[in-house]
Amino acid sequence: MTLTSTPLGYTVVVPAAGVGSRMQQPLAKQYLQINGSSIIEHTLNRLLSCDKISQVIVVLSKNDQQFSKLAIASHPNVHTAVGGKERADSVLAGLQAMSEQDWVLVHDAARPCVSHDDIERLIEFCEQSQEGAILATPVRDTMKRANSSGQIAYTEERENMWHALTPQMFPHRLLIDALANGLAENAAITDEASALEYAGQSAHLVSGREDNIKITRPADLPLAAFILSQQESSCE
Repeated sequence: MTLTSTPLGYTVVVPAAGVGSRMQQPLAKQYLQINGSSIIEHTLNRLLSCDKISQVIVVLSKNDQQFSKLAIASHPNVHTAVGGKERADSVLAGLQAMSEQDWVLVHDAARPCVSHDDIERLIEFCEQSQEGAILATPVRDTMKRANSSGQIAYTEERENMWHALTPQMFPHRLLIDALANGLAENAAITDEASALEYAGQSAHLVSGREDNIKITRPADLPLAAFILSQQESSCE
């Protein structure tokens, strides 16, 4: 399916084909419940309620039988595509499902707490600089590098170290080419910025909020529920 261009806002690709094995749950983690709604519903509602976002492409596993049961699946600005084995495969599938656009954002399905302010700050930076960027937070803790035996090998210098977050925003065609080339050469692509890095391109860091957590382990669920409740009470 090829989507029409959306001059009034940006498209966000949301890869959601993974199973989230670290959650130790029979359901894929994006379908686990927080405050009465699934994680992915929280995420998509947060994105679609941002004035700068016009549509979302959710990239699903070919065997996904859950998403179509959600109310959000019938939203007119939510579209789906079929993903692949790895995150990079799924993001590329989502990008290829779009009509050609100047810019695109990619956001993790398991980051339901992203703020509108952060999304808009990222978009504004890219619009003004005409260069790609990602949301990120500076590393505050002491960082240790382990050896293969689980012992500390040495302490990493944390100066200029950042935690990568999403959304990440890049020119549409540039990101397609970087992902396609990286996958063809079996490069280690952990996020969209790493695909650009492999291609010899640079990306900027835009400081984001630390409560933009990614739900990866069981203990993250109550934390995300607390953050969402606090954001709701402050009209995020």
